[in-house]
Amino acid sequence: MAENEDGIDLPDLTDDANVPMNDESDNAVAREDEGEARTAADLEAVFDVPVNVSAVLGKTDVEISDLLKLEPGTTVELDRKVGEAIDIYVNNRLVARGEVVIVEEQLGVTMTEIIKGGAH
Repeated sequence: MAENEDGIDLPDLTDDANVPMNDESDNAVAREDEGEARTAADLEAVFDVPVNVSAVLGKTDVEISDLLKLEPGTTVELDRKVGEAIDIYVNNRLVARGEVVIVEEQLGVTMTEIIKGGAH
């Protein structure tokens, strides 16, 4: 078990990152090191834990004097090109890359690549 920032013991899931979460009988995974089976029900205790998800379109450096001059409609150049993959962070940890999509006139993000291990 790993401990998160709030001191709550959480199961270590790093060794089986691609476990399907559909039918309980289909998603049991035999753990070679402990000889026990895991299911989606094992994670039920953390289903209601809130997480912060960020989709970073790009970054730029701006001096404070220029930041204070920004007005609605001002264009800020970012370090990414149109169509380039964006970074998706969960609790400030890079977990995936994706692309921006439009769903019913709302912006959304589609994950195209999962980053195994999650970089900082």
